[in-house]
Amino acid sequence: MPTRSSTAQWSGNLARGSGTMSLGSGAFEGSYSFASRFESGDGTNPEELIAAAHAGCFSMALAAALSADDHVPDSVNTTAEVTIETVDGNPTITRSELTTEVKVDGLDDGEFQNYADAARSGCAVSRALGGVEISLDAKLA
Repeated sequence: MPTRSSTAQWSGNLARGSGTMSLGSGAFEGSYSFASRFESGDGTNPEELIAAAHAGCFSMALAAALSADDHVPDSVNTTAEVTIETVDGNPTITRSELTTEVKVDGLDDGEFQNYADAARSGCAVSRALGGVEISLDAKLA
């Protein structure tokens, strides 16, 4: 399995400084700041990138599990909302809320929910998030 890398550069103090984050693949580079992370300013932030990673990982894990049992999905559309809050005086990622809609034939909702829950707990990003609360709202399209 490969090792992936990304880089970040920051200049200045926390409140008025700024920086950039870049994916090692070159597919994304974006600016970030205190305002884009803790307020509603322009730019990206680490939590947004974690949300993208979680949505992508979950979607792939669900597609893999379904496909392994010959239920190849037509589509898996997932959104992840990652929340950062202050816990014990420190900024802390406290939860990731996954919402997914899947178009797949041959499953009733109960069977589908079993696959979705297994993907929620089994995807690599969910496991990396450890003690973070991960909720899931999964629907068949």
